[in-house]
Amino acid sequence: MAHPAHNPVQLRRAVVSSFIGTVIEYYDFLLYATASAVVFNKVFFSDLDPLVGTVASFGTLATGYLARPLGGILFGHFGDRVGRKKMLMVTMSLMGVASVLIGLLPTYAQIGALAPILLVVLRIAQGVAVGGEWGGGVLMSAEHATSRRGLWASFTNAGGPAGMVVSTLVLAAATAISGEEQFLVWGWRIPFLLSAVLLVVGLFIRARVDETPVFREAAASAKGSRPPLVEVLRNHPRSLALSVGVGFGSFVAQSTLTTLVISYAVGVGFTRQTVLNALTFSSVVAVIGVIGYSALSDRVGRKPVVLAGAIGTGIWAFVLFPLVDSGSTLLLWVAVVVGQGVLHAALHGPLAALYAELFATRARYTGASLGYQIAGTGAGLAPVTFAAVLSGSASTTPVSLIIAACCLLSVVCIMVLGETSGGDLRDAGETTPSRATAG
Repeated sequence: MAHPAHNPVQLRRAVVSSFIGTVIEYYDFLLYATASAVVFNKVFFSDLDPLVGTVASFGTLATGYLARPLGGILFGHFGDRVGRKKMLMVTMSLMGVASVLIGLLPTYAQIGALAPILLVVLRIAQGVAVGGEWGGGVLMSAEHATSRRGLWASFTNAGGPAGMVVSTLVLAAATAISGEEQFLVWGWRIPFLLSAVLLVVGLFIRARVDETPVFREAAASAKGSRPPLVEVLRNHPRSLALSVGVGFGSFVAQSTLTTLVISYAVGVGFTRQTVLNALTFSSVVAVIGVIGYSALSDRVGRKPVVLAGAIGTGIWAFVLFPLVDSGSTLLLWVAVVVGQGVLHAALHGPLAALYAELFATRARYTGASLGYQIAGTGAGLAPVTFAAVLSGSASTTPVSLIIAACCLLSVVCIMVLGETSGGDLRDAGETTPSRATAG
């Protein structure tokens, strides 16, 4: 049977939609991560010891990451059954509404223990939304593409650090508008409330993108097939397990280089704004790095690029904290820019295409989302785990060792997976991916 035609206009729209949509989703999701490091411990856990409050605040951050696999399963199921586009409209709406409600949430001083409880509920809603967003965004680009899947799919991953840039810039603007004293009173709410505007813009962009031709072809012959989750667990358990392992080290490093480094650097004497400035620039570099390394993976393969990124990031874990401890602003910038923008980008960027290439079309949304989001729990667990480790130890070496071990896990899993970049997505996952070169 003839394959549905790929439309270059729709490819461009899909890539723009995936990038902007992911920027918006991660703006909301990472805005919470930044706020958990500098605001929520004072606003929602004000009755606790400062250090304990920080751990508790990171704990609510972790709930969002733990909810992401649920979102991957839920939206993956319907994304594989009724379409990628419809689910992406729902995930964006859920994220936007949850973020606006966080901006309206009363503090602990106003309603007591109900405030952190509601905060956790809304964080779970964010986690479910972003758990379904990533897989759909990647597939909208990858399944519209005829070649250079690594490049086109990478715009979804690039949306993560881009969302970090937007969230930190908006937080900085909110701080400037409200002033340091009023920021903890009402200024922190501004970035969350702005999500309403971003939601309208994002839904308008998404509405103009067609469903992918690869999905339409698969849907026409998918009647009577098993539920996507059953398909993944029955036919792709090896790919699922290895995809979790590949991504876990990336997420642990990512949360360390973004969330944990904020509270750690402030704790050793840097101003919050100095740290946010460094992270903003490193995220800009990371956007370029993610796209560049992913384009490179179309030429040399996913495996060597991810492998180099994992090894480099694992080594950098032992350099990061001494650079921050130096007290030098220049070395702080080196620590986060090289860590996030140069090394981690190589590990993380090609994962978008890699995950899409591991699963068959009829279960690809579920498989890619579930593998990526289970791995993503590492980003939620790392800050709270490392904050607890640092509270009981004067040394950062245990934290560096854990990060390096997680990167080693990524190295082992990518070695076992082999190369996936050369096949047709219509055939991906139907048989074991063979070693090939990108066309």
